[in-house]
Amino acid sequence: MLKRLRDRRTARESAGMLYRALVAQARSSAFYRDAGVPDTLDGRFELVALHAFMVLRRLQADPGRTGVLAQALFDAMFDDMDRSLREMGAGDLGVGRRVKFMASSFLGRVKAYEGGLDGGDEALRSALVRNLYGTVPAPADGAVAMARYMRDQLAALEAQPLDDLVAGRVRFDAALAECAPG
Repeated sequence: MLKRLRDRRTARESAGMLYRALVAQARSSAFYRDAGVPDTLDGRFELVALHAFMVLRRLQADPGRTGVLAQALFDAMFDDMDRSLREMGAGDLGVGRRVKFMASSFLGRVKAYEGGLDGGDEALRSALVRNLYGTVPAPADGAVAMARYMRDQLAALEAQPLDDLVAGRVRFDAALAECAPG
């Protein structure tokens, strides 16, 4: 029982490190400036969701070993969303409903991105347009650059040792500028 409690505490600590790293990557100004993702609450949520999806996808490589960590990462993400909504002044009664809606939306993104990755470039670009640019018209090259970024980043994550992620270390190697259409 003590080992299980220690494992969960370690998973929460690692998940917190992973979450902070993916949020830092999602806040890169290149996504807003170069790919035209709207610099709004929705756009920021979408980029955090995209990066969380990519890290969680990598953790699926060994669910027996990383299942607790994946759940802890999901929990860290939505604990942060809850905290952020409260800091923005959302009332206590509405926060739970909003976080539940955001979690449901995230799971919809997971399904859309998995389908997009399985369906080829056009399917992935379509999923990105619907989600990243859902509130604004997508720039002509924005979804192309983001699809390339996403595929490159997934390959970079795949190359990272799973032990690093379990320890809370993740590297986001592909720069958006390197993925821009050209």
